[in-house]
Amino acid sequence: MTILVTAAGGQLGHLVVDALLRRGVAPEQIVAGARTVSKVVDLADRGVRVVPLDYDVPETIAAALDGVDSVLLISGSEPGARFEGHRRVIEAAKEAGTAKLVYTSLAHADTIDFVLAPEHKQTEEVLAASGVPAVVLRNNWYAENYVADVLRAADTGVIAASVGEATVAAASRADYAEAAAVVLIEDGHLGRTYELSGDHAVSYADIAAAATTALGRDVAYVPLTSEQLQSGLAEAGLDAGTIGFVSAMEDGIARGVLSPVHDDLARLIGRPTTPLVDALGEAVSAARVAG
Repeated sequence: MTILVTAAGGQLGHLVVDALLRRGVAPEQIVAGARTVSKVVDLADRGVRVVPLDYDVPETIAAALDGVDSVLLISGSEPGARFEGHRRVIEAAKEAGTAKLVYTSLAHADTIDFVLAPEHKQTEEVLAASGVPAVVLRNNWYAENYVADVLRAADTGVIAASVGEATVAAASRADYAEAAAVVLIEDGHLGRTYELSGDHAVSYADIAAAATTALGRDVAYVPLTSEQLQSGLAEAGLDAGTIGFVSAMEDGIARGVLSPVHDDLARLIGRPTTPLVDALGEAVSAARVAG
């Protein structure tokens, strides 16, 4: 069995390779595909085969799939510009006769009204139509998405957002990565769609409390109106397109699109999901060291 992990130069992909190795997959059975190969040198040093793989360069996709049995297609990092890359990987996997393709989608991608959902829904539809044996992992929010907010709060003492009292069923990136490793290794998952989330939905007041613990100083959640959010983003120099995107994203969160809690993630990884305060604390510490 040979497993290709796409986007292995990114944080999630790297963690998936770590999880595969930790679960006993031999390094020579793992292929780490990365747009920037220099980001996975450490994996090569551990015996993992490293290959260039860019969703926008079809020949790199075909080459990376050569001799591969299972593929983890990690969704692209540029909202609004990633579907075509996903489609190229799916088509190449079909051509290569891939036995299993695992795709990292978004929570309830087929039904929610959320600015990030359409490309995931399109990808799931193309994947289903392709006939490639597949598993869909619908990831909810990452706890690490709040690291930048927490680091700003180190100076301001405030986390501000226009989400009202909404909650988010976030989980740690490492938990999602471990679930991906499980379905890549194990049989019995083909044809399944898993809704992955943390065990508990957290409010932004909860996030501020976790930030207080991580920073060792008081942090408060300050609710904003959508107009206040947009005004603040404009003052910070963001362009109109970015302001509209961020505002639409927070509007979706305010409407509860990321609130539903499911037990699929905990069942796949065989333990409770990592508590927000732990996930966020670890991520903030790592960011401070790196910075």
